Order: sequence, then C-alpha cells, then structure tokens
Amino acid sequence: MKSTHLLAATAAAMLCSTAAYADSLTLYCSADEAWCQQIKTGFEEKTGITVDMTRKSSGETYAQVRAEASNPKGDVWWGGTGDPHLQAAEEDLTVAYESPMRGELHDWAIKQAEAAGNKTIGVYSGALGFGYNKDLLAKNNLPEPKCWADLIKPEFKGQIQIANPNSSGTAYTMLATMVQLFGEDEGFEYMKALHKNVNQYTKSGSAPIKAAGLGETTVGIVFMHDAVAQTAAGFPIVTVAPCEGTGYEIGSMSLIKGARNEEAAKQFYDWALSAEMQSKAKDVKSFQLPSNKSAEVSELTPDLSSIKLIDYDFKKYGSSEERKRLLAKWDTEVSSLPQ
Repeated sequence: MKSTHLLAATAAAMLCSTAAYADSLTLYCSADEAWCQQIKTGFEEKTGITVDMTRKSSGETYAQVRAEASNPKGDVWWGGTGDPHLQAAEEDLTVAYESPMRGELHDWAIKQAEAAGNKTIGVYSGALGFGYNKDLLAKNNLPEPKCWADLIKPEFKGQIQIANPNSSGTAYTMLATMVQLFGEDEGFEYMKALHKNVNQYTKSGSAPIKAAGLGETTVGIVFMHDAVAQTAAGFPIVTVAPCEGTGYEIGSMSLIKGARNEEAAKQFYDWALSAEMQSKAKDVKSFQLPSNKSAEVSELTPDLSSIKLIDYDFKKYGSSEERKRLLAKWDTEVSSLPQ
C-alpha cells in the first residue's frame, strides 16, 4: 500500500514539475541588453510564461552552451552573429526545428537555416563597419577615416577599440571578413597592423562604439547598426561603410539540445520570427534589418543594398574547424604581439 502511495506521490510531483517547466523559459540572449530585456518582457506579456534571461556575447554564449551540453540549462539562444550558431549546430549542441513562420522570412534567413540543417535560423542582419567620435577626431586633428586602410595609419595609434574575436561574434566577423576581403596572408597582416593602433580589446562586440560615444576612444569597429544607435542616442558618432567593402552578419536563433522547456522554447521561436515582435526592435534603438519581410524597418537602419558587401561564406567561416583555426591563429600571430 505504501509503495502505491509513493508511486502516486512521485507521479504527482513529476506532473507539477512538468507544469512548472511549461510556465518558464531560460533564454540566452546575445543582442544589446535593452533589446534582450524588451524581448524577455514582451514574451512574458504575450504568453504568461516566465523568462529567465541571461545576456552574453555570442562567443561567450556558444562556450556556455558547449560547457553545459551534458546538462543543458538553457532552452533558446537568441541573437548574436550566425557563425557560432552554425558551429553549435555542427557540434550537435542544438536541434532542428521548422517553424510555421518560415514563409514570412527573407531568403537570407532561410539560407542560414538550410546551411545548418534547420538547427538555426536568421532573425536579423547587419553590415560590419566602424564609427568615430567626430569631436575627438577634430580635437586630435585626425583625418576622417573612410576605409579599412585608414585605420592602420600611424596617426590612429591608441585611438581604436574592437572586441576580442574569442568572446565576440562581431570581432570574429571582422577577422573572417579581412581573410575573405584581402586573402588570408594579407588579412592577417592587416590585423597585425590594426593591433598596433588598438587601445583595448573588449569582451562585447558593441562595447567599442559605446566607448567612442562616451569619448573614451576615437574609433569603434562594430556592426554599423550599433554605431547608428549611438548617434540616435545623441552621441557625436559618425557611421562608416568601409570603401573596400565589408562583411555582414546574419543574427541567428537556435533551440538548445536537451532543453528542459521544449514546448515553451518552440513557442518563443515562432513568436520571435513574427513581424509583431521584430517591429519593436527600433523602440529600443536596435537598428538591424529584421528577417520577417513584413516587420517595420526604422529609417535609421543601414540600407544593405547601398553597401559594398562581400559574398560572405557563412558555411565555411561558421564551421567548427575553421573558427577554431582562425581564432588560434589570431591568438598566436596577433594578440600576442606588443602594441
């Protein structure tokens, strides 16, 4: 009799546990803090599901998902550059899911999904570039930079910030862009020359332009939408699309393998691809190009059709082998050099 009661109590406890899971979601967010907070509260208001949100850069989040693979803590990874999402897919850290929302998305978002066997999908896009503080530029009597080549001139020594590509998807996109734009040897020579002018490698990809806005550095190498956001916030930042051409990101979203709240995760995934959700990004000064074709686009969002973009090879540079190789080479040949 006791064992029957024990079994019933255990079953009841499991049902309560399942019900609790259905009412909660653990979200790893790799976009700007304000956007992540908006997404958290927006989903909670829409569904009544409680969201436990952690904001980290895409490189850091990838490392966390990988470290937690045997005992996953997160359910959904939203945002951040697509390369680490593709690496996570390749390493079987995420699971395939075909949302009923796919028909509403731009082709580039679907191509990102297809490159990963539907284990990730594009949620926004944005071009790499840089921004500079026009007041500091004038104060230091520096020439207006318009090209990548300008940033390695001696007069910019100590005037530039960029994130560390090991922690930041933005900075990894920069590294992969230089290799594709100039060839690997010349691309690494460029990164070595740039290293001499860098005053700090930040953890977060958007941190350099925030520092430029505050007058802590003259130039920040970032995605152009992050530079535009600083201008929109009232800081003296000028955004530049480099004259030689540039790479771009497809910010992505993935369902984490072994997620404890799988149904809530799929509900979030579908909602995050909706025009309703994506249209609100501009309200928190996030000016990426949304992946839903019907989403409202801010007039401040950089027009990708007017920017000289390279044919960025997401499949190659998002592969585990290539990312590890390039990052190891950067550690050995670039970051170890004196400045």
